[in-house]
Amino acid sequence: MKRPTIPDLAKAAGVSVSTVNRVLNQPESVRSLTRERVLSAAEEIGFYGLGTIQHAVRTGRETHKLGILLHQKARTFYRNLGEAMMAEVKRRTDETVTLSLEYLDDLSPERVAERLIALGDTCEAVALVAAQHPIVADAVDRVMAKGVPVAGLIAPLSAHGNVSYIGLDGWKVGRTAAWAFGNIVREPGKIGILLGNHRYRNQELNESGFRSYFREHHSDFTLLEPQATYESAAAARELVERLLKDHPDLCGLLISGGGITGALAALREGTTRDDFVAVGYELFDATRAALIDGTLTMVISHPMDALARETISTLIKAKKAGSDAGAQRVALVFDIYTSENM
Repeated sequence: MKRPTIPDLAKAAGVSVSTVNRVLNQPESVRSLTRERVLSAAEEIGFYGLGTIQHAVRTGRETHKLGILLHQKARTFYRNLGEAMMAEVKRRTDETVTLSLEYLDDLSPERVAERLIALGDTCEAVALVAAQHPIVADAVDRVMAKGVPVAGLIAPLSAHGNVSYIGLDGWKVGRTAAWAFGNIVREPGKIGILLGNHRYRNQELNESGFRSYFREHHSDFTLLEPQATYESAAAARELVERLLKDHPDLCGLLISGGGITGALAALREGTTRDDFVAVGYELFDATRAALIDGTLTMVISHPMDALARETISTLIKAKKAGSDAGAQRVALVFDIYTSENM
């Protein structure tokens, strides 16, 4: 079979022969998008100088070393998020992004701080999911003091420095969840609230928005004090079982945080009112099944691909802006799911 020639490559890429020659010999004189197109065509036709073109495409690319720290990989949401982050990095063909992605099983402030500082030593910008804690805040400041920007992911973080944020507007999330209860429950009653951890600021903001809606529109409901699951399915199940036992007039449950699979198991086994409403967070296999079988009424979810895209973009933007720039803040539009739009 005849080996593809430079004219063959030029024809496949839709460029001139001279452009291909410049890609091979003077790549800096050719636009990056054109270099990418020639590379794609070279891969497709099996051009013999593929290695040279790959090197040419890399010439002039910006490079970024980014770090992301997520929670346990065993949790479907974070595993899916990690995969979306890696896919986003691969899509960025106009720049070279090296991503150090870590999952933490130990979510203690000491361990989170340790891994954050380690990523700060090797990366140019870092994003992490973490609960607010003085030890974590101190680690954020130590990393930022080296000129490495830090962003809170999903949960906002505060420190002395300007900490960026990528996630949802928690206040709006809470009010949207409250709207579902106020408009679907037929007879006002008590609503249980589960949080993963009171130190996750997004969950605190969710609760604040939730309560503000009821103060404004439906003061005849009784909102019980929030209880923490500490991201444990077993703890969530026990708490929901107790709520159903202690409050026969319970008309709904807001699940804002980890452990939702345990809460769903308790709801399926327990007895609830006909107009009982349950709202949870993040769409994955367990919550999808719960929407379909009616255990959950509504799910509010991060748009996974947009979250990954904005995280990488924000870290790169923060890196380019420098340590003296203000914090980058990206509030994503959240997805809403019911049984009818699965």
